[in-house]
Amino acid sequence: MPKLRSVFVTIVAAALFAATPGMSDEHGKPLPKDLLNRVSTTDHSKLRPLQKTFTSGPEVTAACLTCHTEVDDQAMHSIHFTWDYDHPVTGQKLGKRNVINAFCGSVAGNEPRCTSCHAGYGWEDMSQPPPQEKTAVDCLICHDTTGTYTKVATMAGHPPLDPVPDGATDITGKPAVAVDLAKVAQNVGMPSRDNCGQCHFYGGGGDNVKHGDLSSALYNPDEHVDVHMASDGLNFTCSTCHSQQEHVWAGSRYNLAAKDMGGTGKPHGDRFSASCESCHSATPHGNSIVGLKLNDHTDKVACQTCHIPEYAKGGIATKSYWDWSTAGKMNAEGKPFSEENYVQGDGKHLHTYISKKGDFEWAEDVAPSYAWFNGVVEYTNDEKQIDPEGVAPVNSIQGDPQSGDSRIWPFKVMKGRQAYDSVNNTLVYTHVFGPKTDTAFWKNYDWAKAIQAGMEAAGKADSYSGEFGFVDTEMYWPITHMVAPAEEAMDCRECHSQDGRLVNIAGVYMPGTEDGGLVGLLGKMMVLAVALGVAGHALLRKFASKKEGGDHG
Repeated sequence: MPKLRSVFVTIVAAALFAATPGMSDEHGKPLPKDLLNRVSTTDHSKLRPLQKTFTSGPEVTAACLTCHTEVDDQAMHSIHFTWDYDHPVTGQKLGKRNVINAFCGSVAGNEPRCTSCHAGYGWEDMSQPPPQEKTAVDCLICHDTTGTYTKVATMAGHPPLDPVPDGATDITGKPAVAVDLAKVAQNVGMPSRDNCGQCHFYGGGGDNVKHGDLSSALYNPDEHVDVHMASDGLNFTCSTCHSQQEHVWAGSRYNLAAKDMGGTGKPHGDRFSASCESCHSATPHGNSIVGLKLNDHTDKVACQTCHIPEYAKGGIATKSYWDWSTAGKMNAEGKPFSEENYVQGDGKHLHTYISKKGDFEWAEDVAPSYAWFNGVVEYTNDEKQIDPEGVAPVNSIQGDPQSGDSRIWPFKVMKGRQAYDSVNNTLVYTHVFGPKTDTAFWKNYDWAKAIQAGMEAAGKADSYSGEFGFVDTEMYWPITHMVAPAEEAMDCRECHSQDGRLVNIAGVYMPGTEDGGLVGLLGKMMVLAVALGVAGHALLRKFASKKEGGDHG
């Protein structure tokens, strides 16, 4: 009978969800309105497999699997676990384990540091697949609701446990604190921004270093930072848009849904596309004269282009330039040193030089760069030759105005200087992290050793000439978070003017950009009329929302 009761409880726990209006999370923030019908009916603290002392993350996973019998297989087939992606358009083998990036260079050769953000435990060698034991999946990093679970920054995905190593930090850069695994296991739930943010907000080595539109400002943002995630508004979690099927999440930085003109416009309907249109449809602006004109843009201009006029908001800067060629300098005493000459909006001082990493530049409230984009991203890696006299693309984006599958998208363009093979004119993999080796750059400041070791770790030693230099690079990052409220979207004149944002974009006739003459005058009159209409519409919406006492985000 106890066994039958246990089976019944398991079935109920997996199948039933209850809507409880007005519920809040552990920080007192209201749960997302669209997630209230997904609150679990199971009190995990009452489940016998979780009522024990755990000594490792894999032990917790073993307990989870007693009920959630298929989760290991599902998770292990997701890109969060494999870090491997075969691009269906270009045929390239991508994924974090394979690509060269514009930040710390590559995962290969730097595993215990980079794999601290792996959705599993113990992956220490990129030449091998991730660990295949069922218990290698880390359930808690995505499902902790206590806010206490984290991973050590240099331990290949394992959490800090007593005794915590001296000087250990977690993956957000804070001093590591021992995790009470039993407490966390007994308090699990659906992923929140806190879960996703630990890795995705801190990619590239720090807060907002990499993406530009993903930072700690999104843990508890107001509507000006992100209208969807605003804690006192819609309070979306990441998975509100990035829906999932069997632990495979919608959204990709390799193959985006850049044009979803068939979007359903049904937020709670069946969908598996992390696109604006999947909720808002391709005609979101209504049937007024202004709305019809704005809707006329959606087949050519991505929603994000107008509705994310700035990224790196909320007082958290993004890294905009990284020069590895200057790394390795020492102070007068022959010791490594650092400088902190940038103060971001929240008052924090940021490094502008570190001996082991080189020179940095930062930026906040940044107007994006723009380009035609069909969602397909190619990586240069070490497969394609570069021009060392020009700017080498770490990745490149596809798209054009004629093909019909592209729209104008906003991007963060990360610039820098990084190592390359000066004989073969190809980018190289670098081994920078490794406190127990004599080849890691951060240990010995020797680029020759670091590049040779990096190429060996990536299985590319035979293609390396042994000669290196440094080349200017750039890397494209699509901007799709930090959406502004409607009244803060770009004004028509920000594009339709002589020095407008899209002035260098090919293939688009822009009324209002002509220098003079009758055509130019008519164009400017058109733009002014539409701009006045948009402004009037915004004022009416604001007045109506105040009158009704509701929000208008």
